[in-house]
Amino acid sequence: MTTAPTDTTTTPFVAASSTLALVHYLSRQGVLDSRRVEQLTGLDMPALEDPDRRVPAEVHYRLWDFAERVTGDPAVGLNAGQIIDPERMGLVGHVFFNCDTLGEAVTQYVRLHRLINESVILSFEQIAEQAILTWQPDSPEHYCRQDMDRTLAAAMCRTRHFIYPDIKADWAEIAHPRPDYADKYETLLKGPVTFGAASTRLAFNSRHLSHPIPHRNPYVYSAVLRQVNGLLARLQTRRSFSRKIRRLISRQMSTDKIDADTLARQCHMSRQTLYRRLKKEGLSFHELVEQVRKDKALRYVASDHYALGEIAFLLGFSELSAFSRAFKRWTGVAPAQYRAQHLTREADQ
Repeated sequence: MTTAPTDTTTTPFVAASSTLALVHYLSRQGVLDSRRVEQLTGLDMPALEDPDRRVPAEVHYRLWDFAERVTGDPAVGLNAGQIIDPERMGLVGHVFFNCDTLGEAVTQYVRLHRLINESVILSFEQIAEQAILTWQPDSPEHYCRQDMDRTLAAAMCRTRHFIYPDIKADWAEIAHPRPDYADKYETLLKGPVTFGAASTRLAFNSRHLSHPIPHRNPYVYSAVLRQVNGLLARLQTRRSFSRKIRRLISRQMSTDKIDADTLARQCHMSRQTLYRRLKKEGLSFHELVEQVRKDKALRYVASDHYALGEIAFLLGFSELSAFSRAFKRWTGVAPAQYRAQHLTREADQ
């Protein structure tokens, strides 16, 4: 089976092992239609077994919609994510669970996440006694409720199975609206959950980072890590330019007016070349500036380290009112309200 060629410089991909795991789940449920799956993915079933195979994210997400329809289960992501099958775990999973500690596994999870799903940005931070993982899609159309459910369930259930059975979430924020099966989240995560957040976040006590991984195998770790590092190096060559521009924007945001001509000169190229190279990675300059501004705004407002007027200045806004309008456009709430919600939640922990 063949499909039209995909532009690999602009299309985000997911690891075929994730797609294959969903196929196996449908098989376990007795609802697998192999022919329909092949039509949806454009791949013969054996092709999904290739450990280096990658599937366009939009194709993977279409398969999740199909899975919900054929199972009749809106919580299919949460239920599929609770399946523990070491024999069907992807290469990156074998890296995680052969690390020395949970903290090292989290570090590798963040570093290698683009091998799992290029359409979602994963970040990690420690605030006081909490360790927080944040999943943020690179664009709204790349948010998939079922896949995010599976991600949360798999992260928690695999950590309990391989590392520490009593771990629980201090709290979780879910980016999609509250579903009919909302009670399942607190049962699974064993912590309070809020819905309709700006991004999906999972917090747990940072003391868990020191937990050793009981059955790690250093030989498996070394061998698999070499392989995934090679995959990561090939992937990085495709999307390195936008990351460089993102770093330049972030550094200059609070000190200079961000404009394409200035950044183009720093990169020793014309503005037109800058635009053209970003376009090859599926981005525009103004979209990139907006992304950096939004990411910084969410972190600054939630952390309570700066007054709102200072944040407006740090992000290059001429006045607080302009920042407030932009923040409400990004999140649906004013920055003061967003901060109050976070402070209230932290006080309740």
